[in-house]
Amino acid sequence: MRIETERLVIRNFKETDAAGLWDYLSHPRVNCFLNEKLNTFEDAIADVKIRSKDESQFAVCLKETDTVIGNLFAVKEEPDTYSVGWQFNEKYEGKGYASEAARAFLDYLFNDRNARRIYAYVEDYNVRSQKLCERLGMRREAFFIEFISFIQNPDGTPKYENTFEYAILKREWKKSK
Repeated sequence: MRIETERLVIRNFKETDAAGLWDYLSHPRVNCFLNEKLNTFEDAIADVKIRSKDESQFAVCLKETDTVIGNLFAVKEEPDTYSVGWQFNEKYEGKGYASEAARAFLDYLFNDRNARRIYAYVEDYNVRSQKLCERLGMRREAFFIEFISFIQNPDGTPKYENTFEYAILKREWKKSK
């Protein structure tokens, strides 16, 4: 799979993407990605090998240099719904790359993969992702209180996080274009 936008390329991961992935997954900024934390560069090399074979994971790269600046994922739920998410290197924030990539990705899922519905989970403290969902025309459908735990409290008990669900239907996507 390959999607080109004005400034980006969205593609399958390659083994040469380890440095780019390491640059942001060595310190994930959002708790939900802590399970993807890379502790060594060797972990990054192993991770891109796995991602390169995973049809749900996609690298977001700068078109001019092919540098990985983030990733997108889409997990299909039968028959025609996708759960999506994204993670970007904070060094590239504020330039519109996440919006550009996510917009092209949703367009691909609706038009090439024939998605009917796309949704994303976003923690209540992740305001940047909430705003991205809203820029994409996604509506806030639900608010789950103490929905999931990715980290522990100082006493070792799970720290549960509140999570929003955003979604958009194909017919809504077409109207917004």
